[in-house]
Amino acid sequence: MTDGGAGPTPGNTLYRNGDTKLRRTLTLPWLVFYGVGVTIGAGIFALIGELIGSSGRRAPLAFLVAGVIAGVTGISYMAMVRAFPRAGGEAIWVRRGLGDRAGLLAGVGVIAVGTISSAVVALAFGGYVSELVDVPAKVAAAVVVIVLSAVACRGVRESIMLAGGVTLLEVGTLVAVVIFGLPSIADADAITNVFEPADDGFTTAVLSGAIIAFFAFIGFEDIVNMAEETVDPRRTAPRAIAWTLGISVVIYVLLALIAVNVDDPNAIAESDAPMATLFEIVSGRGADTVSTVAALAMTNGILAQLMMAARVTFGMANDRADPGTDPLLGRAHRSWQTPIFATLGVTLMVILLVLIVPLVHLARLTSVIILIVFTMVNLTVFRLGRRREHELFAYRHVGLLGSLLAAPLAIWQAVDAIGAV
Repeated sequence: MTDGGAGPTPGNTLYRNGDTKLRRTLTLPWLVFYGVGVTIGAGIFALIGELIGSSGRRAPLAFLVAGVIAGVTGISYMAMVRAFPRAGGEAIWVRRGLGDRAGLLAGVGVIAVGTISSAVVALAFGGYVSELVDVPAKVAAAVVVIVLSAVACRGVRESIMLAGGVTLLEVGTLVAVVIFGLPSIADADAITNVFEPADDGFTTAVLSGAIIAFFAFIGFEDIVNMAEETVDPRRTAPRAIAWTLGISVVIYVLLALIAVNVDDPNAIAESDAPMATLFEIVSGRGADTVSTVAALAMTNGILAQLMMAARVTFGMANDRADPGTDPLLGRAHRSWQTPIFATLGVTLMVILLVLIVPLVHLARLTSVIILIVFTMVNLTVFRLGRRREHELFAYRHVGLLGSLLAAPLAIWQAVDAIGAV
């Protein structure tokens, strides 16, 4: 177990017998940029319309309930990264709590989510680019993956700086929508009407919407896989998770409040670009900027998922290696101090998926996989925390509650995915 510092302790050296480790350079602001960037991604630009369509004026409350559900698992992640601040996060944790096979399943699941998500978002970006210039969507997707992979290989600070710039742009755009829309919620009734129970399927509207809204919060968990590149990860990573979830809840609830209080919420629900439509309604201006920012947000998602999947691969390679071995995927570049072979391996898989594999059904499975991982992490917290002397003892009930919340969502998503096949 590391002490959270930069010294060459057994828990954070690059190789089991090596002399290079990942560079600790991320402080709290950079880690929050990363977390917010991967959580508040391109999805919210489309999700707001779907949520209004399913929950109506209860959409803000659905986001709030979803934030609470995500927050329970977030607390488990905060506790685990404080106890085990390692690249490879979930895989290493679950291995310690539920055994080798479960740990391997969790690690492969997280890597699959990062790889498939990167490919899906890259294809979406490629489709956007192909509408602007005469380039095949798959070619554009492959090119953006290669460029972002080069950034990820070059250095974690450089990657986070790029992601941070895009995060500022996308969050700034959403904040602009909020500012323009504030007059629509200036009346107290605009807020109280959302929470007022009525004979219109209140509970059903909130819970069905919360299940959809929950997926707007997925991404905070990627923070833990940056632990070996974070300064004082025991303190910094949990705080970054809390800040990421808090910022996401505030932005989502405000956007939903504004959306359900405009003159024509149905126009947002029925739009192919709901956030752009919302911006047009509240500002009276063109929405080209919002559409462009949505496309840039996609690059943020690709980069963040590439980095996450590479670090889980790196962490698993070293955690499962026999003493004295030097696993290829567990090596880092001596100067850049990034997991270069793991990054290149993940990049190759993403490009193959982009060019060869139909991703429609695979994309739906990412939600199932990440919810299964959430369930396993929460069960790990519960199992390890049963021992009174363990530092997770105080969080054992949080782990149990988190698993009881995540498992039904995983089943619901699995049934939904199977039904779509």
